[in-house]
Amino acid sequence: MSQAQIAQIDNCWNVSGGVVIGTVSAILEASKSLPIAANTMVDFANVTNIDTSTISLILEWKRRAQRENQSLKLMNLPANLTSLTQLYGVVELIN
Repeated sequence: MSQAQIAQIDNCWNVSGGVVIGTVSAILEASKSLPIAANTMVDFANVTNIDTSTISLILEWKRRAQRENQSLKLMNLPANLTSLTQLYGVVELIN
């Protein structure tokens, strides 16, 4: 399993590695220290692997942004993540 990481550069959260059931908790915990500002972007360009737990992570980030009256924009979503969001009927919640 590749090492998953999240790092903030300017107004962008860069997620990398395998965002799977074994790493999602650590990514969520690390993200709690990252501020959500107006129009924060979450970039998945360097994500190597995902599973359904990735959707849960994204939904938690979206709920946090809503609580903080901010918004998160997702970019460079892997095709298989897009397919999973369609399968589970959560496309509107993710976008």
